[in-house]
Amino acid sequence: MPIDDNPIKGRGSSLQVPNRFLRRAYGVVHAEGVDEVEQEAYPTRFIATEAKSILNKITSPDLSFPWTLNAYQGCEHGCSYCYARPTHEYWGYSAGLDFERVVLVKRNAPELLEKALRHPRWKGEPISMSGVTDPYQPRERVEQLTHRLLAIALEYKQPVTLITKNALILRDLDLLKALAEQRLVQVAISFTTMNEPLRRVLEPRTSSGAERLRTMERLALAKVPVMAMIAPIIPALNEPEIPDLLERAANAGALGASYTVLRTNGAVQPIFEAWLQHHFPDRAEKIMAQTRALHGGKPNDSVHGRRMRGAGAFAENISRLFRVLRKRHFVDRCMPPLDSSAFKPPARGQLDLFQ
Repeated sequence: MPIDDNPIKGRGSSLQVPNRFLRRAYGVVHAEGVDEVEQEAYPTRFIATEAKSILNKITSPDLSFPWTLNAYQGCEHGCSYCYARPTHEYWGYSAGLDFERVVLVKRNAPELLEKALRHPRWKGEPISMSGVTDPYQPRERVEQLTHRLLAIALEYKQPVTLITKNALILRDLDLLKALAEQRLVQVAISFTTMNEPLRRVLEPRTSSGAERLRTMERLALAKVPVMAMIAPIIPALNEPEIPDLLERAANAGALGASYTVLRTNGAVQPIFEAWLQHHFPDRAEKIMAQTRALHGGKPNDSVHGRRMRGAGAFAENISRLFRVLRKRHFVDRCMPPLDSSAFKPPARGQLDLFQ
């Protein structure tokens, strides 16, 4: 349900949209002073959880990696467009404000990963340490779960990939460099805009575009394979920046670039549309009209093979532009493939006899 008619400072959503699995919803009845209420009475909550397993098998043909790992559920970055928001509903929370202010922390994630890697049937297939959350969201500075997971990956020679929009990844540069030397890591930096006023409201608690460029430069200098993920491309918002973003990423040392287009799946649609009305009322209708043009007249498309890139004339224009620019800036570059051949659980003495 709506919390207020105004945006909440530092949050991507201004809505507490109903959970599709619950009969009851909650929210602030009176709008007076809600911005102050959200800041003082409703800060981000971090809830420690004990997960039963940590690896998720991926069967979608749209994704190139077979497994994902998420040490957190929910994301304090608070991007209004985030496709992962509806996953919070499975935990009994709203895809709106709850997604960014109620973060579940799987503190046993490192132990679960080590257990999974020691399973006799595990063969070292690549794991994406992302998916429905950012592994370097602000809480990682305290929890250090991603840091511990990378240390385990290095010990077991387990290949991993990471997607982030936070410069905090540079804290683990030594681990990433050691993994890269054995072709065990690939990094994608989500690079959406160099327009700082836009970034502040589009991705409230993330690193600036300039910081993400600096992060790519540092990773490239350390010979950590890094690419730019221009995602999502939002028509009439960050879409005009595509040429500049690709050129800047290439100059920063990125080895490649990819993209997805905006799709407002499920509860994301009312959240994003409310965000548009708050921040860009002058072009909100145009943005949604062009978004629907990417998905056959609907704000979302769930069909594999086209949901990420869209279909139709407008989608083809974006695809053609991206191909031309990628050929111009990345013609002699490519991300080195990950190597699973070296995977091997370290010896644990006689205890290994019981595996």
